[in-house]
Amino acid sequence: MEKEIQRKYLECERITIFLILMMCGGFMGSYTYLLKGGVFCNAQTSNIMLLGLALGNQDWKRAAYLLIPISAYLLGAFVSEILPVYVRKAGVLRWDTLLIGIEIVVLVIIGFLPDSVPVQVSQVSINFICSMQYNTFRQAQGIPMATTFCTNHLRQTGLHLAIWLRKKEKKSLKRSQYHGEMILSFVIGSFLGTIACNLFGHWAIWGAALLLLLAFGDLLFADRTKEKGKLYQVPSGH
Repeated sequence: MEKEIQRKYLECERITIFLILMMCGGFMGSYTYLLKGGVFCNAQTSNIMLLGLALGNQDWKRAAYLLIPISAYLLGAFVSEILPVYVRKAGVLRWDTLLIGIEIVVLVIIGFLPDSVPVQVSQVSINFICSMQYNTFRQAQGIPMATTFCTNHLRQTGLHLAIWLRKKEKKSLKRSQYHGEMILSFVIGSFLGTIACNLFGHWAIWGAALLLLLAFGDLLFADRTKEKGKLYQVPSGH
C-alpha cells in the first residue's frame, strides 16, 4: 500500500506532510491568540464577520483596520497562484518546497522582533503565509484538505463516518480517519504552541519553524532525488 501511494502521489501530497502543516497551523493560531493581539490568523471568516459588524456600527476606523489582514490573506492567495509558474520554469525546486522554506524564514524573523514592534506586523505576516500554504497544499493523497483550519475537517469526518455506517465503504472510513487525524494534529499543535508561548514568549514561534523544517527537509530530499524528474508535475487539485 505504501509503495502504491509513493508511485501515485508526489511527496507534497503525502498525508504525513499535511499532518505536519496542520500541526504548525494550530501552533501559529495559539501564538497569535496568546501573544499577538488575541486573534486567529489562520483563516479570515471571523475577520470578515467583524468587518460587517464594524460597518453596521459605522465604526469606520475598525473596518479599515480589518481590511489589512483580509487584504494580506487575499494577496497570499494571489501570489501563491502566480509564483509557481516561474518556479517550475526554473526547474530547481518545487514551489511547495520553496514555500515551506519561505514560511520558515518569515517565522524566524517574527521570533526576532522585539515586543515594541506592533503586533499587526506579526499578524499580517502570518496571514500572508497561511494563505499561501492553504492555497498551495490542496489535496492529500487525492483527498481535498485544508492545512490551516478545522471547519471542513469536522464536516468531512462526520460525513464520511455516516456514509461508512450506512454503506460500509472502507474508503469512507479511511477518509473519516484522515480528517480526524488532521483535527487531532491541529489540537496537538495548539497544545504545543500554548506550552511554548508560556515558556518562551515571542520566541515560541520558532517552534512552528522547527515543525516546518521537518516538512522542508523531506520535500527538499524528494526534489533532489526520487522526484527530480517530476519538478514540472502539478499536484492534484491545481
